[in-house]
Amino acid sequence: MSLGIPEQITALLFDLDGVLTSTAVLHRKAWKQTFESMGQPFSEQDYLAYVDGKPRYDGVRSFLASRGLTPPEDEIRRIGDQKNDLVNQIIDEEGITPYPASVRYLQEARKAGIPIGVVTSSANAMRVLRAGDLLDYVDALVDGNVITASNLQGKPAPDSFLEGARRLKTAPEHAAVFEDALAGVKAGHDGGFGFVVGVDRGHQREALKTNGADQVVDELDELLS
Repeated sequence: MSLGIPEQITALLFDLDGVLTSTAVLHRKAWKQTFESMGQPFSEQDYLAYVDGKPRYDGVRSFLASRGLTPPEDEIRRIGDQKNDLVNQIIDEEGITPYPASVRYLQEARKAGIPIGVVTSSANAMRVLRAGDLLDYVDALVDGNVITASNLQGKPAPDSFLEGARRLKTAPEHAAVFEDALAGVKAGHDGGFGFVVGVDRGHQREALKTNGADQVVDELDELLS
């Protein structure tokens, strides 16, 4: 079965939240509760524009800057940690559900023998992958912990995807990136990756294309033929 990718692609790099699992919805809920507890209204558009796909503290800075607020670094970290505690609580309460179409795509990629990496800003990736029964598909993981420990810039910088390609021993031009966040699509494009797939979970098809997606799908199994 064809994976719907160019012939030169020999490795696949997937974002986690919103691409493989529905946890993006849980993150959005946690961000909303966190910011609104501070008296700052937070909409779906705020999520997409300011925090989606970015490392946690960068998301705090970005959203608050949009409101003309520049709190000190310790306050930014307190807010980000509060959000992280809340998303963990929500995960415990609501569980993790992988997208069936994404699991099908992973299964076909595994059958084809193509190395698979997960590249995410989340520090909870291992927990989510384990809860979603996805670990067996993952050959390399670059998560929020790796990004911090390796002093990498978060998305929209391409650093984390470049590290994922390095761990799969693949040049960027031979790797495909799968992303639902505008920041992640831009990272894939700016990193010189050979194929960038935008997954439209937020009615932002045109914005995904503008930020560098070579192809946009609603579900990953649309690529299969």
